[in-house]
Amino acid sequence: MEKYDIAILGAGPGGYVAAIRAAQLGVKVCVVEREEVGGTCLNWGCIPTKALVASVRSLEKATSGKEYGFEIEGAMRIHFDRMMTRKNEVVKRQVKGITSLFSSYGIRLHYGAGRLHDKNTIEITDSEGGKKQIYGDKIILATGSRPSDIPGVPVDGQSILSSNEALALKDIPASMLIIGAGAIGCEFASIFHALGSDVTLVELLPRVVPMEDEEISGILERELKKRKIKFYANSSVESVERENGTSIKAHLSNDRIISAEKVLVSVGRAFNVEDIGLEAVGIEQGARGEISVNNRMETNIKGVYAIGDVIGGMMLAHVASREGIVAVENALGGDETVDYSAVPSCIFFNPEIASVGYKEKEVVEEGKNIRVGRFPMRSLGMAHALGEISGLIKVICDSETDRILGVHMIGPHVTEIIHEAVLAIQSGYTGTDWGKMIHAHPTMSEALQEAVHDLHGAAIHLPQKQQR
Repeated sequence: MEKYDIAILGAGPGGYVAAIRAAQLGVKVCVVEREEVGGTCLNWGCIPTKALVASVRSLEKATSGKEYGFEIEGAMRIHFDRMMTRKNEVVKRQVKGITSLFSSYGIRLHYGAGRLHDKNTIEITDSEGGKKQIYGDKIILATGSRPSDIPGVPVDGQSILSSNEALALKDIPASMLIIGAGAIGCEFASIFHALGSDVTLVELLPRVVPMEDEEISGILERELKKRKIKFYANSSVESVERENGTSIKAHLSNDRIISAEKVLVSVGRAFNVEDIGLEAVGIEQGARGEISVNNRMETNIKGVYAIGDVIGGMMLAHVASREGIVAVENALGGDETVDYSAVPSCIFFNPEIASVGYKEKEVVEEGKNIRVGRFPMRSLGMAHALGEISGLIKVICDSETDRILGVHMIGPHVTEIIHEAVLAIQSGYTGTDWGKMIHAHPTMSEALQEAVHDLHGAAIHLPQKQQR
């Protein structure tokens, strides 16, 4: 039996990062992976969708070239197969990059389905049914999640799709019904609308991107209307049926009927906890089936840790990566915890959405007295230079301490500039402190500077009557 200091089950953004950190700390480490390194994020999520977003952003710029002073002669043709090929090549390069990193660090990669035999042993079943066991002095579970199903809408991979199948389409659907208007649903809506599909979004909750600040959500709803993307809130799909063999007829809770060529189910993620040996080892699970851990990422079984989506917290790749590092360092005798107070969230619609910290409604409900600074993108020179003036930056601070509590953005490139706000919250900046930072001109980040200044009624590029 091969023996390791740390054995990791799952090679997603939690597992592979944990493995590299363990190797950096000088221990013998292995990773067991059923499919491919990078997990959902790299193979069926973050990276492939962003590759398609890059394609459609280029398309949108090209089709609006007249505004920028150029015209493309002849008809614009979309080669969807080339977009998908490029997407696949991007994924392959990243997969190869991770396996190369493993080789450089001496990390052993075992392909196969892993299952806990006991608290120190993982049994691996390969694709041909062969079995072997490996020993880990410490074990980290990083098995991730998968798209959730909903009753009455069975995913068949052909007409009714999960996000996985949507990333493997051969042709652009004439119409698409997307169930769920969260981050994933909105990103796919943005992609397929830009490619020419007639897109409809249905959301059970009262608003689009319901996990974001209400003001940001309202701005996105206006953008959906501008693009003629239909949106129905407070609605669910009760059942579906085939119509003429070429489309799906969906029956909504409000008695509305929607027909579409493809239906995309985008209603959340299910934990990959089945058949990984939790019961055999006695690992406790939460009410939703997630693996329970303490603030050091350790399960109730000493020496067994769990990270990422499978623990049911913030199901974001970058959170899983941080949890992986913390788990490794604690497994090797450290005493680290994850600070969840300043985790950025990003949605790659057009315009983009990014946020960190408290939403306005949350702090008001907690009884805090707050100030809110706002700055519209249309008041920023760089936004006009780019030709992208839709959006807003919103900064929330405690009116008594002046400490920054939350930042919420919608507009061009906000998924990049949000990290300045992450640093501000994590470091305990006040609005006054942050306002003294000099921002380069002309940049999109200046909108953030102006929103911070607006906390104290000092935004330079807002008329006096708008100052707070």
